[in-house]
Amino acid sequence: MIRLTREFSFEMSHVLGGYDGSCSEIHGHSYRLFVTVKGVPSADPADPKLGMVTDFGMLKRTIEELVVSVYDHSFIIRETPADAEFVAALRRRFTRIHVVGWQPTCENILVHLAAMIVPALPSGVALHSLRLHETANSFAEWFAEDQV
Repeated sequence: MIRLTREFSFEMSHVLGGYDGSCSEIHGHSYRLFVTVKGVPSADPADPKLGMVTDFGMLKRTIEELVVSVYDHSFIIRETPADAEFVAALRRRFTRIHVVGWQPTCENILVHLAAMIVPALPSGVALHSLRLHETANSFAEWFAEDQV
């Protein structure tokens, strides 16, 4: 079993409605996402991916399509009745608004990303872990083995 990790970066803003600190204000982060997959390298001499768990380029394309192209330079907010008018005003002016049914914390963003990534991976390749840095010294981690 071998693990491969690829790093991705994107800029995203959010607000934590109802939070009792400064993150209750609109703010943004330069997110760094580390995606680690695992599998057994191909041993088939006829396979163009001989010796690989998967192609790093495939992993790059998958994550850029599912995550980076969707969330880079966007705003994410939890759907609440109190914010309905605000969200409507944002949508009249901006296109990259994501209204979600959960508080957009680093932890919940990871759960959401994992749910998107797992079904998109090729056969024989499993998502092992995700690490999402909100700042240079603050991150959350998701591990498949913990998801029982």
